[in-house]
Amino acid sequence: MTSDVWLPFHADEIDGLPEGLNYRFWDGAQEFPADPADCAFYVVPYMKPPAVSQRPMSEMTSVRVVQTLSAGVDHVLPSVKSLRPGVVLCNARGVHEASTGELTLALVLASLRGIPDFVRGQDKEEWRSGFRPSLADKSVLIVGYGSIGSAIEDRLAPFELARVERVARSARATERGPVRPLTELPSLLPEFDIVVLSTPLTESTRGLVNADFLSRMKDGALLVNVARGPVVDTKALLAELESGRITAALDVTDPEPLPQGHPLWHAPGVLISPHVGGPTSAFWPRAKRLLADQLTLFVNREPLRNVVLTTGT
Repeated sequence: MTSDVWLPFHADEIDGLPEGLNYRFWDGAQEFPADPADCAFYVVPYMKPPAVSQRPMSEMTSVRVVQTLSAGVDHVLPSVKSLRPGVVLCNARGVHEASTGELTLALVLASLRGIPDFVRGQDKEEWRSGFRPSLADKSVLIVGYGSIGSAIEDRLAPFELARVERVARSARATERGPVRPLTELPSLLPEFDIVVLSTPLTESTRGLVNADFLSRMKDGALLVNVARGPVVDTKALLAELESGRITAALDVTDPEPLPQGHPLWHAPGVLISPHVGGPTSAFWPRAKRLLADQLTLFVNREPLRNVVLTTGT
């Protein structure tokens, strides 16, 4: 029996897909393209709410692979864990590094150089000149040093930084220098002008950036979040922003989308982008190459890439 593959792209838009599979297009529509019980390989629709992404999964009794098109998997994890043993969950490592690295750099530069204020001045036909902080000679701490954290450092490298340090769950060595363990974070925070969050959302990182974390940051420091909104305690961040002690650039928020009337919209010193770290023109070719590669491995019964977990183990 031919295995069904649910794709959020039409199969004829993806070069290199292997033969021998039955490709079904589903991008979160109300009506399913086929019986979910026949799906063996489920590619989760991109940028859809968790309720949409998880909706068919309880009926996917034959599924063997769940492939996200995001670096994070928190939006499907509850339903994946309820699947039968042996189901493999894979993320989209390699797809979002370029886009997220670019946005991180854009948020840092825009915040330091006052771009939002220039735009507001242009709207009012006001010439708002003056000195602004430069990225040159700043120290940067990257919290979460996977492939995206590494891509962020690659893009920061030409900017004559005074210092870059890396923090992850556990210590290790990289070509650019050591990665320090999360346990060292409290002592590192007071030393850095810019703190970039690129960590996945897990039980250990939820609320990581709390009142204590923020209080340890240097006066005048910039917090940049391109990870997940719940990594940051929004109430604690608002208190620091309203005091004027630190600034922030946020591609993700908690709650998200940020509702109208939320105080974070108008907090002093904050720049907000609407979770656009991934969706750029760079996404499409990288996502399609990943799917062609993963499905070829699947057909050939070879180990898949980017495995996050296997249920029942």
